[in-house]
Amino acid sequence: MKEKELNYIDHLEELRKRLIICVVAFILFFIVGFIFVDDIYRWFVRDLEEQLIVLGPSDIIWVYFTIATVISFAGTIPVVALQIWQFVKPGLVPKERKVTLAYIPALFVLFIVGLCFGYFVILPTMFNFLTGLSSGMMELSFTVDKYFKFIFHMTLPFGILFELPVVAMFLTSLGIINPYVLTSIRKYAYFVLIVISVLISPPDLMSDIIVSIPLLVLYEISINLSKVVYRRKLRKENSSGEAKGTSI
Repeated sequence: MKEKELNYIDHLEELRKRLIICVVAFILFFIVGFIFVDDIYRWFVRDLEEQLIVLGPSDIIWVYFTIATVISFAGTIPVVALQIWQFVKPGLVPKERKVTLAYIPALFVLFIVGLCFGYFVILPTMFNFLTGLSSGMMELSFTVDKYFKFIFHMTLPFGILFELPVVAMFLTSLGIINPYVLTSIRKYAYFVLIVISVLISPPDLMSDIIVSIPLLVLYEISINLSKVVYRRKLRKENSSGEAKGTSI
C-alpha cells in the first residue's frame, strides 16, 4: 500500500515538474512575443491600404497581449509535446518511445504549415471576397480588434486541425485507434468538422464551404495515413510472430 502511495506521489511530482516547465516556456515565449509585437504587427498590416482604427486605449493592450499569446502558444507546442512524451515514456517500450518521439517535431511543423495555409490561402480568399461585397456600397474601415480576430479565426484553427493526421498516426501506432474506426465514424467526424468550419468562418455560405473543404480533406488524409501505419504495424507483428514460431 505504501509503495502504491509513493508511486502515486512520484507521478504527481513528475506531472508537477512537467507542468512547471510548460508554464515557464509559455511565459518565456510570451515575453519574446511581447518584445517583437511592433514588428509582428507591422508585418500583418503591411498590405492594408488604410490604417487600423483604435476605439480605445484598451484595444492597444489587447493587440499586445493577443499577439504575444499567439506567439507563445505556437512556441510552446513542441515543449508541451516533449513534456507529455517525457511523462509517459516510462510506460512505453523502447520501440514505442522511438515512434512517439518522432511525432513531436511533426506536430510543430504541421502546426506552422496549417498557419501558413490559413494565412496565405484562406485568409486572402475570404478577405477579398468579403470586402468585394461592399464595393461601391460603403466605405471600409477596420478596427484593430476586428481585423486581428479575423486573422486569428482564419489561421489558428487550421494550425490546430492540420495536426490531425499526425495525431491519427500516433494513436494508430499505439493501437488506440485504427483506420476502420476512423472510417466507421466518418459521417460524425464530417458533421463535427463542418460545425467547426461554420463557427470559425464568417457568417456566409461561401465562407463555410471554403473553410470546410480543407478540413474534410484533412480527415481523409488522416484515414489514409492511419492505414499506412496500421499495415506496417501488422506486418511487424506478423514477422515477429513468425520469428517466434520458427525459434520454437
